[in-house]
Amino acid sequence: MYSDAHPRDFPACSGCSLCRLVCPMWRARRDPRFSPEGIAKARQSGAALAELAPALEACTLCGACDPVCPENIDLSGMIMDLRRELPPHPELVALQIGYQQAAEGTEPAPAGALLLPGAALRADPALLDKVQSLLGLRRAPDDGADLAVALEIGGEIAPQRLRRFLDGLEGRSLVVGDGLLLRQLRSWLPAGRLQGLGEALGNLSTIRRRIASADFYVVEARAFHADHERLVAHYDTLRKDCGCAMNLDLQRIAMPPHASGYPGLRMGPAREDLEQSRWLLQGRTPARILVENPAERALLRRVIDVPVLHLAELA
Repeated sequence: MYSDAHPRDFPACSGCSLCRLVCPMWRARRDPRFSPEGIAKARQSGAALAELAPALEACTLCGACDPVCPENIDLSGMIMDLRRELPPHPELVALQIGYQQAAEGTEPAPAGALLLPGAALRADPALLDKVQSLLGLRRAPDDGADLAVALEIGGEIAPQRLRRFLDGLEGRSLVVGDGLLLRQLRSWLPAGRLQGLGEALGNLSTIRRRIASADFYVVEARAFHADHERLVAHYDTLRKDCGCAMNLDLQRIAMPPHASGYPGLRMGPAREDLEQSRWLLQGRTPARILVENPAERALLRRVIDVPVLHLAELA
């Protein structure tokens, strides 16, 4: 017997199609192969990895499929496992190696609670300084950016590299800027006290009171879906207090602005991402858009002519 604590694998897929309803790559393509269900059923039928590669690479790993699966299949984990069997993308592997080399020369993490900003936040030093000031946290010298890339692309993680990263984080309170890394840290550090960046900032009264009813609030999908059951209450309360609209559907699933794979690693947004963002905003006339993920500001600014702000910019 399987329990809720032990997610099932692809043989348990019954083909109910609920995951399609929330899948951005399915919405963009309307092709059953491009959905978690399509990948799971193809695996049941013995499809070769090469046949699955286009769908595996198109997946955003947003995690929206995981909370809606009635069979409790770890669909995101299934896709991440299969990506490890695909031929590596040289430019993305080079990015991972570059981040790893930068981490090798860092000092040990300072004592106390830490901020692991992630590559997107580190790319905006002024915003990073503001986030650190608001949260009152020291920044971890090694924020695991190379591990986040490896998780996304299916890259190899050397055991000694992982051990070095985790040794300085055991038992800490951590605020993590990369949603995919946060998902994995829940497994790597079961005793850690972990929060996503959006949740941590959204709990600050200095930010919360500046969210207006005319705003459209974009929840970072990966961090949200990785802790969906608990975070639903957080965002329902935030929405009730502030009156803002959010990118949550009736099932409390976060619809991401991305529709194509490796969204955090692109040099520029893909056409599918622009179409997904336009669909997300269709019929809406917000005064502002507020994002938890710094990488989504530039994307959303390309599809709507209103201010697009990171939460920290409200303070």
